Amino acid sequence: MTDNSTRLDHVVLWVHDPVASADFYEKTLGMQPLRLTDFAAGVVPFPSVRLNDETILDLMPLAMAERMRMVPGAAESAGHPVNHVCLALPADDFETLRTRLEEQAVPVSGISHDSYGARGMAKRSFYFRDPDGNVFEARHYD
Repeated sequence: MTDNSTRLDHVVLWVHDPVASADFYEKTLGMQPLRLTDFAAGVVPFPSVRLNDETILDLMPLAMAERMRMVPGAAESAGHPVNHVCLALPADDFETLRTRLEEQAVPVSGISHDSYGARGMAKRSFYFRDPDGNVFEARHYD
């Protein structure tokens, strides 16, 4: 049976160096890089990283901005930050991510408690930036 309910499919992030960004997401979040070889060969315009079975992050090179013509003004979205993207993790993965970020000298915020989100109140959360300045929140509910 196919579940056709509404879900988040992908988020496109503007990045300076897609390969370096994919490396960051793989090493800190354990995300699987996708299409890196094809990107390096010029076969596809950007690589991605897999968040879960249903969701990916596309790593769009800033150099592509001038070619964004899907809607008027789309090119101007380059460099306009989203406030943040929130990743909900199991408690053990939450701890592992924070440790990985600290080991790589990535600044992280303090821990917040009882923050509201899609699944209700999260027990703990913190924020960090990727190499391109995109802000992420990591949280766990259990």
